[in-house]
Amino acid sequence: MRPTTKISSTAQGAPLPDLERFRLRRFLEALDDSEVERHEAPVDLADVAAMMEGNPRAVWFMRPGSGDISLAGSVAASRTRLARAFDTTPAQLLDVVRERLRVKGQLVEVTRDEAPVQQVVLTGDDCDFTALPVHLQHHLDGAPYISASIDFAVDPQTGWTNVGIRRLMLRGRRTAGVDLVAPSDLRAISIAHSKRGERLPIAFAVGTHPVDHVGATMRIPADELELVAALRGAPMGVVKCVTNDLLVPADAEFILEGYLDERGHAEPEGPYGEFLGYYGGVKTNPVFHLTAITHRRDAVFQTCTIGGKTMSRTDTAQLAALRTEVTVWRALETAVREVKAVYASPATGGMFNVRIAMQQRVPGEARNAIAAVFASLANVKHVFVVDTDIDVFSEEQMDWALATRFQADRDLMVQGGMRAMPLDPSLHGAHQTAKAGFDLTLPLLRPGEVRSLEHRVPTPPAYAGARFDSLEAALADGPKHFVDLMAATGTRDGREIVRWLEDIARTRTLLRDDEGRYRFD
Repeated sequence: MRPTTKISSTAQGAPLPDLERFRLRRFLEALDDSEVERHEAPVDLADVAAMMEGNPRAVWFMRPGSGDISLAGSVAASRTRLARAFDTTPAQLLDVVRERLRVKGQLVEVTRDEAPVQQVVLTGDDCDFTALPVHLQHHLDGAPYISASIDFAVDPQTGWTNVGIRRLMLRGRRTAGVDLVAPSDLRAISIAHSKRGERLPIAFAVGTHPVDHVGATMRIPADELELVAALRGAPMGVVKCVTNDLLVPADAEFILEGYLDERGHAEPEGPYGEFLGYYGGVKTNPVFHLTAITHRRDAVFQTCTIGGKTMSRTDTAQLAALRTEVTVWRALETAVREVKAVYASPATGGMFNVRIAMQQRVPGEARNAIAAVFASLANVKHVFVVDTDIDVFSEEQMDWALATRFQADRDLMVQGGMRAMPLDPSLHGAHQTAKAGFDLTLPLLRPGEVRSLEHRVPTPPAYAGARFDSLEAALADGPKHFVDLMAATGTRDGREIVRWLEDIARTRTLLRDDEGRYRFD
């Protein structure tokens, strides 16, 4: 079934979309040396993984495996590069993504002659996984993996295109394992086809703009091809595959066409270094059969960094973090009033630890926020809620809030028996998880109430008080902090005020109130 989403066509007179603006090569070429590490000399495929491990920059190999197809990795492995892809700043990235998701995406079907991704078409014996620069990523992986592949399949129930990111374990020249163990729409679609004894047509894009990878991670009920177009904020060109009827991005670098066979979950796949920083074991999964490879003439192949000790510098963690933030924010919009910021820590895989800054209006709102986040994503385990004076992007400030605003017997929420992320090694084989919420907010003030001195955060002095003719006149006006006395005379020193206070105390009674302000009796 073809998608029911409304799609215009250049064959029917629709304008040809810009098929270079969201090209991976164009994005890479725009990065300076602080964001991308370029290797012009040949690099063995065996060395690729080690050269990307923990690297804060994207890495672009011009001659991997001594071949003529370049390979780019870790393109989306920093919030800075993701922000650049959306033409914004890291701090504003979530707001921009949320805003674009409010607008319906526009798809334009282009002809095969117009689609750059079909400039070269390989079918039959000419299409071969092992002709591509696919490398071994982790020490115990079962085989080389294609890890940056965005999959496209149609759900016959809705007619919508389902889009996701799934790895492919090379099994041969034209077969690969596909990980479909975790609950997902594609898994359900695949199982339904195998129960009917049917093959599932599927295609994978490899070599795509970071915006498309962000779109592929989203879990929003919709035609997800249209959702990717919405995140681009511009019309998206799509083209029909050569060996099936699926529509795929016309501006991708590579498209791998084929099908999942009718046996369903039938063959071993794995082990693989997973996105939580540990290995996933051998699992039974479907098999992908390659029927065509199409690509640009100067195509860039792509790989993603996944797992390891430096998870915050991996594609999967950064992409998962942004997806988590979008999902959590949507859940909070109906649970509490005034959310100021949401941040999912990439170091925890981009999903296990979530931080929220919010303005509480009534007692208990922080706990409502925690409960809403618990239910929004199975993968979230720990939720930290802070006041708006805390920067959720700052490790320093979050540690400080945890240390000084939290009492475990008062501010900790624990909920057991909840749905678990199966790959979490701390489960020790269990099928349910416990979640913890940390209320790091200060006590809520009643109307007109001023926060106690012990709960106020020190800042450098600001000399903005009223001016007086003398210090005596300033104290006659009412109690004054030392900074107010400095402002009263405009002094830029202050030591003369210490001398004056000592002298005036000999002739007048000088007192201090509970906040340390000076006053006359």
